[in-house]
Amino acid sequence: MPSERRSRSFYVLATIFALFVLFLYGPILTILVLSFQGPDGGLVFPMRGVSVHWFVDLFQPQSIGDIWGAFDRSWKLGLIVLVLTVVLSFLAGLAFRRRFKGSTLLFYVVVASLIMPSVVVSLGIGALFELLGWERNWWSSALGAHLTWTLPFGLLIMFAVFNRFNPAYEEAARDLGASGFQTVRYVILPIVAPSLIGVALFGFTLSYDELARTSQSGGALNTLPLELQAMQTNATTPVIYALGTLTTALSVLVITVCLVAVLILQRRRAALGSDAGRGV
Repeated sequence: MPSERRSRSFYVLATIFALFVLFLYGPILTILVLSFQGPDGGLVFPMRGVSVHWFVDLFQPQSIGDIWGAFDRSWKLGLIVLVLTVVLSFLAGLAFRRRFKGSTLLFYVVVASLIMPSVVVSLGIGALFELLGWERNWWSSALGAHLTWTLPFGLLIMFAVFNRFNPAYEEAARDLGASGFQTVRYVILPIVAPSLIGVALFGFTLSYDELARTSQSGGALNTLPLELQAMQTNATTPVIYALGTLTTALSVLVITVCLVAVLILQRRRAALGSDAGRGV
């Protein structure tokens, strides 16, 4: 009887999990399927043929929006946010290992943006730029809005990493005559590199997909999420689904590259550890 109950519970939980996964990824799968509609296909089922017509049409001049200009701005903004998030999170993680005056207040100020509504943050930054007479752009005001979203995540990740960091490695490096810069470069960075890749992944994907924090701070030129939102009001062909499929593929590609980089770093570190253990 207990084994039957465990088996029944397993199937119930497995069914609930399968329904959750279907609910979570069903819309993405639907967009993926509908993006391969035939030339006469519409925005809904049933499909009218199977082709890559709408992917080809995506690369033609569009009358419904500046797709590729928005894409160009989004990936450039994502890369800038990635670099700044990684660098600032790493430096902040190093700094917060020791208490300094105002550290608690600074921490709460940084993390507070996570609980602020995204639209409020966007409105505040946009209003500030208007008040100062500065032009809002994706590389200035929108960049600041995105950093209020990505930096807290990066900072929390680095806090967790350095909380488990063994200071004996640094002490050993100093005993061997390493300077502070050499200790950071040759000891700390290689150890925390996989976590920094995770921070980079957070920084790029959160920025690349961000809509609300860009809405009032991005200026006259749209990023890709804003352009997609605008296209929903006038797109009448599956070309919007083709664009959604390509952007999803880009996100998956970035995640895959980051995971492969983490695996390579872990294997290299394991190999160095085994060589050191053998006295090589």
